[in-house]
Amino acid sequence: MVKHVVMFKLIPFETEEAKQNKLEEIKTSLEALKDKIEVLHHIQVDFNCNPAETWDLILTTELDSLEAVSIYANHPAHVAISKDLIGPVKADRACVDYEY
Repeated sequence: MVKHVVMFKLIPFETEEAKQNKLEEIKTSLEALKDKIEVLHHIQVDFNCNPAETWDLILTTELDSLEAVSIYANHPAHVAISKDLIGPVKADRACVDYEY
């Protein structure tokens, strides 16, 4: 099994409410992928509660292999969220894939 963990830092928003709304929209959209991508066993999105830290959001997924990670990453539903929803507000991204 592989855990695919991605952290995102978002661009500044005009208000904290606008940022929280976007975070919730991203969370809802990403977690809905569980029902759309067969190779995806688990997906969870959480928000950083520590304002002293850099990253705003963490995505944790569980898949069978790195090949399954690639299938997930290239699935049209995932690509659309990455490009249309996250892309315009993404300041930075970090990723780790590890076997367990």
